[in-house]
Amino acid sequence: MIKIAPSILSADFANLERDIKKVSSADYLHVDVMDGAFVPNITIGVPVVQSIRRCTDMFLDVHLMVEKPARYVEAFARAGAGLLSVHLEADHPVRIAEALNIMEDCGVKKAVALRPITKAEAVLPYIDRLDMVLVMTVEPGFGGQAFMEEQLDTIRRVRAIIDRYNPACELEVDGGVSPKTAPLVTQAGANVLVAGSAVYGSADIPGAIRALRG
Repeated sequence: MIKIAPSILSADFANLERDIKKVSSADYLHVDVMDGAFVPNITIGVPVVQSIRRCTDMFLDVHLMVEKPARYVEAFARAGAGLLSVHLEADHPVRIAEALNIMEDCGVKKAVALRPITKAEAVLPYIDRLDMVLVMTVEPGFGGQAFMEEQLDTIRRVRAIIDRYNPACELEVDGGVSPKTAPLVTQAGANVLVAGSAVYGSADIPGAIRALRG
């Protein structure tokens, strides 16, 4: 089954609880954390995730677009994240492994994320430990970007790696996902779709979620 993870980056932050309730028919709630260093934008931190946790029982899929993410894993896990994804480009491989160790100790699901510049094979040192791989189909840092079709090959290659080494691992895609691009990424092997403007920009949010499922 295709799972949908609406990104609150496209929600109205002045009415965040209201907008979270609007996507309650989705599977996960995608929370983008940006630090202004790994990416040029700054979004939210631990206190906001704590507040989100108090107002919904949705599974929180927290995407850490931050430098040296091992520093923050425990805090976000305690704040209520169900899964944390860290970027392979954000630190030395030893420290990425440490971040995964902390996730394991905290009892949250573990994921790594790949920017478009990163090859699929970069997940190989970690694949047997992961619950999810996140492939970015835009450059991380801002919502509303156009889908990078060349990333379909990365999705296919990650899917082949997952199928070979860890079939239980999910494959998530984030960036420019819409009813037009969703079939492309699911055919390439993704089973979790992050969508911001395609969901929150719709007059019929439950209908938009159904359309993305296909």
